[in-house]
Amino acid sequence: MENQEPRRRPNVVIVPGPFQGHISPMLDLGTVLHSKGFGVIFAHTVFNAPDPSNHPDFIFLPLPDNLADHQILPGDIIALVTILNKNCEEPLKKGLSEIMNRLETENQVVCIIYDMLMYFCESVAKDLKLCCMIFRPSSASAGLAYLSLSRLQAEGYIPPKGSALDDLVPGLPLLRFKDIPTADMGTLQDAIELTVNICNTRTSSAIICNTVHHLEPEEIVQFQHIYPLQYFPIGPLHILAPTSSSSLLEPDTDCLTWLDNQAPRSVIYVSIGSLAILQKEELAEMAWGLASSNQPFLWVVRSDAVPESEWADLIPEGFLETVGERGCIVKWAPQKDVLEHNAVGGFWSHCGWNSTLESISAGVPMICWPCFSDQKVNSRYLSHVWKVGLELDHKLERGVIKESIRRLMVDNEGEKIRVRANDLKQKMKISVSEGGLSYASLNNLVDFILSF
Repeated sequence: MENQEPRRRPNVVIVPGPFQGHISPMLDLGTVLHSKGFGVIFAHTVFNAPDPSNHPDFIFLPLPDNLADHQILPGDIIALVTILNKNCEEPLKKGLSEIMNRLETENQVVCIIYDMLMYFCESVAKDLKLCCMIFRPSSASAGLAYLSLSRLQAEGYIPPKGSALDDLVPGLPLLRFKDIPTADMGTLQDAIELTVNICNTRTSSAIICNTVHHLEPEEIVQFQHIYPLQYFPIGPLHILAPTSSSSLLEPDTDCLTWLDNQAPRSVIYVSIGSLAILQKEELAEMAWGLASSNQPFLWVVRSDAVPESEWADLIPEGFLETVGERGCIVKWAPQKDVLEHNAVGGFWSHCGWNSTLESISAGVPMICWPCFSDQKVNSRYLSHVWKVGLELDHKLERGVIKESIRRLMVDNEGEKIRVRANDLKQKMKISVSEGGLSYASLNNLVDFILSF
């Protein structure tokens, strides 16, 4: 028998930002690229490290981040990102060099794909003579909003005056000033400085974006005009990599059994993501709004949702007795499975981009309550552009919550929204199928990486 040539499996290095909304799509990206014949080296911070056992085919490279406890408190993400970009450059260069020295020639590293937050990777790629690409886990429309911050500040529009919050933004006619992602987690100047860094492509060869052409065709064209690099919109990645597990928190799968006993499209699913922090009074308003809506609900209440509070103390007294079997409360849920469940008819969400794509892909309309960052942009598009969501544009108050849930789940208005949501769901399926734009863009990305 003739000796066979060893199979060539070039490696790509993937460096995610250390938050759930950034790690999930980059694990999905790694899964997709591995299915296309690439080896995957997943370089991640020790902070919020993913579970390697969920992806046994990857090489995991933990990066010592040297974070002190006071640097990982919720609420100051901008400062945390800045520190990580200083602390992780040398560990990545050292760790990656050691791996590259062990790899066979046919399996060498061909590029680094790094999250836009981890911009230090461009310097490492340059030192190691590797090509690099930027991964943007948010929408093109959010990217345009971030790009506008410096201009809007220079023109005197931001910070906006209170009366101007509902005015449309010059140059971004679909957004109001209240939708612009500014200083939610730091000062305005902090936000602008971070934006300058994440929007600087430096020597990167391409931008990969977890978005879908039919959702934001004009914004994608604008984005490509601003960045004359190769651009690959390949979303939604969670459909292309449906088997990968990426949750940093342990989901409670018992809620799926509870959903099995509910009527079709009757349940409102409530989750405000992995980072948002609430006041105990806000949590109480959510609880009693859900109770008075008379709709079955699945409610995610994270153990750290209210700082310095015990989980058992977060639920208002008398609430569980009031709702009985109509409600199911968990600390974390298997969200993709929940949204695909026949019993779920609506999603009250913080409008993170992953949640937005997952909900649209499942045809589930939304109640939009954004908390910070690009979530405000996503909420605006969901409610006023794609019209598959209702904007909860108020301080949390039980009466407003009850009304919003009834509008979405019971009233004729909700039926019309549901029809539009199902239409977008079908377009999502077409996009990732053979002949679809995301399908083609992914194949172009594979060819581009192989060209290195």
